[in-house]
Amino acid sequence: MLVWLTMIGVWIIDRFLKVLIQTNFIPGETLIVIPKVFHLTFVLNPGAAFGLMAGQTWIFVVTALLVIGGVIYGQFRIPRREMFIRLAIGMIGGGALGNLYDRLVIGRVVDYLDFQIWPYVFNFADSMIVLAVGLLMLLIYREEKARGKLEKIDESDKSINIQTLDNELK
Repeated sequence: MLVWLTMIGVWIIDRFLKVLIQTNFIPGETLIVIPKVFHLTFVLNPGAAFGLMAGQTWIFVVTALLVIGGVIYGQFRIPRREMFIRLAIGMIGGGALGNLYDRLVIGRVVDYLDFQIWPYVFNFADSMIVLAVGLLMLLIYREEKARGKLEKIDESDKSINIQTLDNELK
């Protein structure tokens, strides 16, 4: 249930924010929120992140559908106790769904988050995908670190069963 709720929640927030931007801005318009740090800038992005591959909408539609399919598949395969993994894939699915909706309905993705420290404008959906990937990387790192500790224990005492310890850590 967490995957579905997260995915739908991310999509709803993303749609709400994009509708606010589309209703109150014209493309190219900027509102300075924090001078030289953060602006809201309405951009219609015809490409992927950073405007890459502009005009290749079909590639992004297929990719988003594959990602959403993978999230749905993962929802049934990932154990319920893996809450953070389930949260992360829901965030990825919601982000992919948000940008897919834009591509199918508008033909471009609505971007508006404009941090002045770099030249790219992005949106809430993009943010959720990036945060989720970061969360997954952190979880993988922690898992590998825990496995490394188990292997060190096993090397020092061959009588310890790693599988038993691994199960106890979970």
